[in-house]
Amino acid sequence: MSLQTPTATTPIILTGDRPTGPLHLGHFVGSLRNRVTYQDQYRQFIMLADAQALTDNMDDIGKVHRNVIEVALDYLAVGIDPAKSTILIQSQIPELAELTFYYLNLVTVARLERNPTVKQEIILRGFERDIPAGFLTYPASQAADISAFKATIVPVGEDQIPMIEQCNEIVRKFNRNAGCDILVECKAIVPEVGRLPGIDGKAKMSKSLGNTINLGASADEIRAAVKMVYTDPLHLKVSDPGHLEGNVAFLYLDAFDTDKEGLAEMKAHYVRGGLGDSVVKKRLEGILQDMLAPIRARREELAKDKGQVMQILKEGTMKARDVAARTTDEVRKALGLSYF
Repeated sequence: MSLQTPTATTPIILTGDRPTGPLHLGHFVGSLRNRVTYQDQYRQFIMLADAQALTDNMDDIGKVHRNVIEVALDYLAVGIDPAKSTILIQSQIPELAELTFYYLNLVTVARLERNPTVKQEIILRGFERDIPAGFLTYPASQAADISAFKATIVPVGEDQIPMIEQCNEIVRKFNRNAGCDILVECKAIVPEVGRLPGIDGKAKMSKSLGNTINLGASADEIRAAVKMVYTDPLHLKVSDPGHLEGNVAFLYLDAFDTDKEGLAEMKAHYVRGGLGDSVVKKRLEGILQDMLAPIRARREELAKDKGQVMQILKEGTMKARDVAARTTDEVRKALGLSYF
């Protein structure tokens, strides 16, 4: 089976992840299950953003290297088909770095610092003024990633919309300077289900915070994690009326339970009292065990031949580089940098 042949009407989509750890339920809800659907609707490029991950992981580059293959295993295990989606490794496409270098001349330091997403990430990482230059200039790098493939659709969370806006600013400025529309603007699409909170209920599900349920989690790990899932701290006795707001168990059920009628009945019972948290968690655990078991099995089978997985990444990267190289040639010509 060969990769979909794009036509003038086939939308191009770019998505991806930083390979800093195995993927978890938050990724599954926010992006992975959508990508499985997208690959039958769009020409889809999925990027393992290892170069971008180094902007705040230069002290632990091994973590990034190890997780390139781990994240790829997660992709394949959930049903992303390399015959339909092009999976690529960012660092192996030097044209992306070249485009970033050009785009940095189209944006000021002040504009980069004003980007709400960048500002928030700087706070979360505690950089203060010790900001790695590569991290600060991420909007230009992302603009290069998107525009290199002339993607018109980029799935992102709400917090990433300012990045797409800045990408389009760079695209418009480049086209204006070039006197023609070489690059294309893109549109952000936000998934219906937003980010999942962590099992502790205190923050988003995050690898760095250790409050996740990984896609490759064992049955015992799933069971242990569900027991720790945050519910209603005021629901001390079974007879007490329960609260749904902020109740992580019900938030997860909203995301994964397909029996909406049964779930609605359980919610009503919980709110009026007489339903224990253990019953809610038992329902949640059953759903997660059934959902993750086949993913885990596929992942374990794929992991037996990591050489084949790396071959898939190599082939996808080569296809992607051909596309990026054509765009970069157009950009060089527009800048008058085609001397030979």
